[in-house]
Amino acid sequence: MPCPLSKSLPTPPAAPKKPISDTRHGITRTDDYAWLRADNWQAMFKDPSILDPEIRRHLEAENAYMNAAMEDTKPLQKVLFSEMRGRIKEDDSSVPMKDGAYAYGTFYVTGGEQPRYFRIARDGNVADETIRTVLLDGDKEAVGKAYFRLAGLDHTSDHSRGIWGYDDKGSEFFTLQVRDLQTGQDLADRIENTGGGGVWAPDGKSFFYSALDENHRPSKVFHHILGQPQSEDRLVYEEADAGFFMGVGGSLLDDFIYIDIHDHETSEYRLLSTKDLTAEPKLVAAREEGIEYSLTEGGDVFYILTNDDGAKDFKIMEAPVDNPVKENWREVVAHKPGTLVISHMAYARHLLWLERKDGLPQIMIRDRATGEEHAIAFAEEAYSLGLQGAAEYDTDIIRFSYSSMTTPSQLYDYNMVTRERTLLKTQEVPSGHNPDDYVTRRVFAPAWDGEKVPVTLLYRKDTPLDGSAPCLLYGYGAYGITIPAGFNTNCLSLADRGFVYAIAHIRGGKDKGFSWYEDGKMDKKTNTFKDFVAAADYLNQQKFTSYAKIIAEGGSAGGMLMGAVANMAPEKFAGLIAAVPFVDVLNTMLDDTLPLTPPEWPEWGNPIDSRQEYEQIASYSPYDNVDAKAYPPILALGGLTDPRVTYWEPAKWVAKLRDKTIGDAPILLKTNMDAGHGGASGRFQRLEEIAFEYAFAIKVAGKM
Repeated sequence: MPCPLSKSLPTPPAAPKKPISDTRHGITRTDDYAWLRADNWQAMFKDPSILDPEIRRHLEAENAYMNAAMEDTKPLQKVLFSEMRGRIKEDDSSVPMKDGAYAYGTFYVTGGEQPRYFRIARDGNVADETIRTVLLDGDKEAVGKAYFRLAGLDHTSDHSRGIWGYDDKGSEFFTLQVRDLQTGQDLADRIENTGGGGVWAPDGKSFFYSALDENHRPSKVFHHILGQPQSEDRLVYEEADAGFFMGVGGSLLDDFIYIDIHDHETSEYRLLSTKDLTAEPKLVAAREEGIEYSLTEGGDVFYILTNDDGAKDFKIMEAPVDNPVKENWREVVAHKPGTLVISHMAYARHLLWLERKDGLPQIMIRDRATGEEHAIAFAEEAYSLGLQGAAEYDTDIIRFSYSSMTTPSQLYDYNMVTRERTLLKTQEVPSGHNPDDYVTRRVFAPAWDGEKVPVTLLYRKDTPLDGSAPCLLYGYGAYGITIPAGFNTNCLSLADRGFVYAIAHIRGGKDKGFSWYEDGKMDKKTNTFKDFVAAADYLNQQKFTSYAKIIAEGGSAGGMLMGAVANMAPEKFAGLIAAVPFVDVLNTMLDDTLPLTPPEWPEWGNPIDSRQEYEQIASYSPYDNVDAKAYPPILALGGLTDPRVTYWEPAKWVAKLRDKTIGDAPILLKTNMDAGHGGASGRFQRLEEIAFEYAFAIKVAGKM
């Protein structure tokens, strides 16, 4: 049957083939569309105007074709956008976090795209706008910029100054500036090409930051003294291994600067005491392949979260603050197989950690003096917890958030001594929301090897479960990232149109512990794809939906998932939405000049050095496995200045799909010429993008 999306469309762009051959390990591949990668890509991230004219013409032709294919959805897009915007409290404000004499927070104004950072007196009434001091107005800073993203505002211990950062290209090269918080004026200090943040020294006269090299790698940490040019900043530490990321942070007590060096499976920390800012950072524990650890300070000790010594789901150790080397680590929270410790924090009298068991999170709290433990947990089938902690060390009050697919986000202060919860705020939905109109469920889809794949569902109570309901099935499945089952006002627009909204918690994430991650990476990567297909099979078999009604969606590594299942089982999906899709996996992993390639080898494999890993990636890389088959309608989205998944990955993939497909379903490419990996930067601009994607899903499902 002809695809309804293909009616009355112009002829799609056909990218010319310019074959380039590459031989590795005695294996030769030919890439017809390698020319879509700009030779000057490094410079283009900072100045998109220098993109090769032929490439630009092709991307613009693809955008024109996409616009023609989606022309009839424009009224629907406007309706969806209006619905989504109507669920946002436009003049919303955060509950400020107390820190010393002040409390800090953010707010938006009606119609505003960007946040505004403010502070009030510590116990001031946040509802009284007359006592609110605006420290940074994101809308004002964004004027005249097609793209603008703030990196936050970090204040000094004496509250006199703040570091703020911004990216105005979408390339994630952030510029840092220093603001006088009393006058609101920026100092002359301007730090270019950073990762987006800085850490103040206790005296507020200098700060530390990570700098990105020309390949977008945070390879150096510098110390900047206010008033001096960036060229004179002292190099504190340089990471020579291109396979590692690096970040810089600070302790709540202002005693230490942390230099965190890691890839996806190995970590290393170096500490700089703030008592001597000119000293060399001291190594805590040398990196060992596969061993991860992270630090939080607890006064006279460091608490160390680690998977060392076989603790696959992590345990917590402690070590003296004056000598935290590995030989001095002592266990304080034992490893419990199947219970993954996600993160930890320490305060003057309490140690706390966020853990996940059977796919559900809970917050654990231990009295440091008595060792007594208790948990903060909830009873819904599926929910999300966020642990915000506190900005001060000497406190018994922490902050956490709770939501589910049907329950709007709730923010609590929690007294760790009395165990009392104080509800600070419930997310408002101005257009109205009745949780009783919806159902949230957690079901389990049987995988090919007997594993059970959790799937979270949201649908209206009156949705018929007879196979007739369309379904948007979302998946990610990489880097150990767990997709939370939290409240999302946007997907209500689908549920209200009879959709079942589903999240497949597939292998590659840590939804069921660390082993769930291990079973979805490297030579086991195809489990991720098989799990997603298993989720589709289950939803079809149980009549939550049917194959002819399932639209799959994923972004970045989840976009790779979309490409893989398109090759594996195109007949089981009515359509696919692939946002900034990592689909040219083999070519990218073979190119060690790209920003993220060396750090990604522990996740996917190193095809440069290993023939086995080359063949392993080649077996599933979506671009390399496009073949002559009937593909469903596909919408691919890219960002011109994206340093994570470069624009040419979706462009090449779409060109090859369109050349190979034996069906008539349209294959669309939308490239945002003014943005990068995260899409549009403004909150309403982002809603417009979501409305566009949902309009595609609704059209494919025949629900317009």
